[in-house]
Amino acid sequence: MPTHKYDCLKLENQLCFPLYACAKEVVKRYTPFLSALDLTYTQYIAMMVLWEHKSLTIKQAGSLLYLDSGTLTPLFKKLEEKGLVTRTRSQADERNLIVALTEKGEALKDKALSVPAQMTACIQMPEEDIKQLYGVLHRMLDMFSQEQQ
Repeated sequence: MPTHKYDCLKLENQLCFPLYACAKEVVKRYTPFLSALDLTYTQYIAMMVLWEHKSLTIKQAGSLLYLDSGTLTPLFKKLEEKGLVTRTRSQADERNLIVALTEKGEALKDKALSVPAQMTACIQMPEEDIKQLYGVLHRMLDMFSQEQQ
């Protein structure tokens, strides 16, 4: 508990800082593995969502990835330029843009299979700690999602 009125401004007392620094370090470790796939980290997580769902609206993808359309629109445009996805307007509602995997995008899934194991080798933590951290972070995300509803 802070004893000085400015203790709340110390970096060591900020929950956000270790989250930010760890996220940055994890993404840095992904970079060489994803470079081999010609993907950025954000493109990789977008592809993971599409590998699971095959096609989604931008809004659905944003909800799953915790990203807004201003981030996703150029990201999916770049993936379309690479031939990994298609972007088409919904016939039911032209305001909705549907993103779907191409054959090339689906084929990249096999090449990406090695990435999780490569990352596991980079993060030398006991499996129980990783599971516990995963659970805590997802509870935080769920809380933030509920606040937005």
